Amino acid sequence: MSEIIQCMSCGYKGMVRKENRTETITHDGESLTLTGLAGWFCPSCHDGWFDDADQVRYAKAGDELIHRARERQSKELRRIRKKLGLTQKEAAAIFGGGVNAFSRYERGEIEPNASTRKLLHLLDKHPELLKEVVNE
Repeated sequence: MSEIIQCMSCGYKGMVRKENRTETITHDGESLTLTGLAGWFCPSCHDGWFDDADQVRYAKAGDELIHRARERQSKELRRIRKKLGLTQKEAAAIFGGGVNAFSRYERGEIEPNASTRKLLHLLDKHPELLKEVVNE
């Protein structure tokens, strides 16, 4: 007789073993699809957990997406800053985040907050507005 496994998320009794599951991970507009995943899944809430080796695969895939997004974002921030004719120090003074903020953004070490990203993308489309931002 097989053991009945209860879902830790919803309490449903009857988790189902699946051996060849496909999952797509999405982050910041990029996706990776993993196939052949195995684990236990809830037919009620669709939550579940992967076997140990597949948990590692899934985590590495997620980390890869984050790395790609940060790399893409850092190049984009550098391009916009240069287009605006700003040094990293000048950009940090205008947008905040500390004296080394733009250096760290452009190396992909940290992400700027959403308002800084949105303002930079706006200035990318309308660089003439930089005067308004600087004079605030």
